[in-house]
Amino acid sequence: MVRKAIIMGAAGRDFHNFNVYFRDNPNYTVVAFTAAQIPYIESKVYPASLAGPARYPNGIPIFSEDKLAELIPQYQVDEVLFSYSDVSYENIMHVASKVIAAGASFVLLGLRDTQLKSKKPVISVLATRTGAGKSTIARMVVDAARRANLKAVIVRHPMPYGELEVQSVQQFKSTEDFKKHMITIEEEEEYADHIEQGTEVLAGVDYQKILELAESIADMIVWDGGNNDFSFYASDYTIVVADPLRAGDEVRYHPSEVNIRTADAIVINKVNAADEQTVERVIGSCQRLNRKAKIFKVRSEEAVDKPELIRGKRVLVVEDGPSITHGELGEGVGAFAARKLGCTLADPRPFAVGSIKRAYENYPWIGTVLPALGYSTQQLKDLEMSINGVDCDAVVLGTPADLRARIKISKPAVRVRFEGKDAGEPAFSQYLDKVFAEIRARTTSSTSPS
Repeated sequence: MVRKAIIMGAAGRDFHNFNVYFRDNPNYTVVAFTAAQIPYIESKVYPASLAGPARYPNGIPIFSEDKLAELIPQYQVDEVLFSYSDVSYENIMHVASKVIAAGASFVLLGLRDTQLKSKKPVISVLATRTGAGKSTIARMVVDAARRANLKAVIVRHPMPYGELEVQSVQQFKSTEDFKKHMITIEEEEEYADHIEQGTEVLAGVDYQKILELAESIADMIVWDGGNNDFSFYASDYTIVVADPLRAGDEVRYHPSEVNIRTADAIVINKVNAADEQTVERVIGSCQRLNRKAKIFKVRSEEAVDKPELIRGKRVLVVEDGPSITHGELGEGVGAFAARKLGCTLADPRPFAVGSIKRAYENYPWIGTVLPALGYSTQQLKDLEMSINGVDCDAVVLGTPADLRARIKISKPAVRVRFEGKDAGEPAFSQYLDKVFAEIRARTTSSTSPS
């Protein structure tokens, strides 16, 4: 019998799992997606052109996750597939209990059923939580590829928040492509530093087509994961970034533990922002899960583009949105850099309006910083009003997105960048050089005449 399924997601892993496991699977009919974490996704339809018009001529509806218990009996669902990341074990089991109580089975798909295989070498950069610094480490990987005279392309975890058909395959060569693809602030946060490094970024919905494009333009692929998800591509080397500012989350959040167990190398990032005892505790936790992985320490060093504008002043800090909302970081790189320059942080919460005010209500752990949320035109207006309403001398942009090009900020604004630097021996950069020497040797031998 054909089994009816619902896929729970957040406009990323859910669509990928459908594409690679369900789209052409005659044993299943996917009757709906549910959406969480990301606003404005529910009430959309996964279009027939992506779902397959023969089996899904009307596409597949997307509902808010809070309707899940109603949808299971309504559609007579047999299985519910959990397909998003950065969720605590406790929350996942609450969801599982709700699903089972409604009569369906609760399922998690694994690597073999979801990973695509590439003809080119793949290095995946994963993490234990969102905001751990994956993109910082991915840029170190790209730098090492360049030292080995290999062209790398970044393939980013999906964030298709616009029109899904249009966003099937996206290619970003310059910041001008941000306007072409009409991306949100959240997407720009993930792409901007790579683009400014001179690295092409691919993203979208159909990761088989994205893989084929990546293979055609580069010597190798660097998968820069989203949240703490595992890679969509089978990897030659898996690098996992652990965050000592959230020690213990590597064994409390899904799929953090999966990542640690599959890692070839584990990078303890931000060691300059955490005490040594906490760093060692994270190392011990990772070693208990994976004795074979090599472990490295990396500092995240900040650079403020115009430090004279904020030194010793009262500032508003605007942080990367997902890191401090569902990532539960509370505050991020902007606050860290501001305090090092002797700044006082202005509290933005009394001045927040609209959807920004609701974000503080939904994520009460956020500190005296403001999340850079911009998933819609109205939310951008809310963000602008919230920033400009704060009584401060200047604004510190801890988000990689250049908000100065998106909204009008009424006060001087500076950007903070973070770069990864080796912190002791063994050095992560030396490990990368060895990895790329191996990749280059394999690449050369496979292309040389027999």
